[in-house]
Amino acid sequence: MHLIRLNKVTKTHEGAGGTFHALREIDLQVEPREFVAIIGKSGSGKSTLLNMLGGIDSPTSGEIWIGDTPVHTLDQDALAKWRGRNVGFVFQFFQLLPTLTILENVMLPMDFSNAIPARERIARALGLLEQVGIREQADKLPALLSGGQQQRAAIARALANDPALLLADEPTGNLDSRTAEAILLLFKGLAASGKTIVMVTHERDITPWVSSVVKLADGRVVNGSETP
Repeated sequence: MHLIRLNKVTKTHEGAGGTFHALREIDLQVEPREFVAIIGKSGSGKSTLLNMLGGIDSPTSGEIWIGDTPVHTLDQDALAKWRGRNVGFVFQFFQLLPTLTILENVMLPMDFSNAIPARERIARALGLLEQVGIREQADKLPALLSGGQQQRAAIARALANDPALLLADEPTGNLDSRTAEAILLLFKGLAASGKTIVMVTHERDITPWVSSVVKLADGRVVNGSETP
């Protein structure tokens, strides 16, 4: 069974210049445990597609299935509940709350969704920080960590509620090449351990890390998907 299935997903915006097509009849299937890179020039529709997968944005037409959930049919309240339990997000600029410790940042999704019993949250957060290699930073504020460490903390936070799907929007875009490679290796390991990861990226040589590449141009998938 596909974890992700998109059927003719279109997203349009109406403006003074007329109708703008951000996505045009996208068909896409992603299997469980795949690590998929979405690539394309600025304005090609990459982030719009990622937002569709995470239920942050809704299609103008078409169907989006994540597992057995028809995401395109959910209202905003149902989407928020579904997202909290099923999707983890990783962003280019980390988006850690600056006044909370790293441990508290990782625990935050657990507090919001109540998917993890309260008595288990500290131990789970520490375990996730161990998994991403920064347990010793748990009691520090984000500003005291390097960019790579902050991104690792953000990945731990995305894993907080044990989601099946991780969505990453330019997660290495603010990192030096060596640190970016370490983050890609971490993602590859997460996919091998059972997570499905879809990542928007500008990384030029992404094929050694991912299981497939989807190219977008002008809101369309071009040449289908490629397997490295």
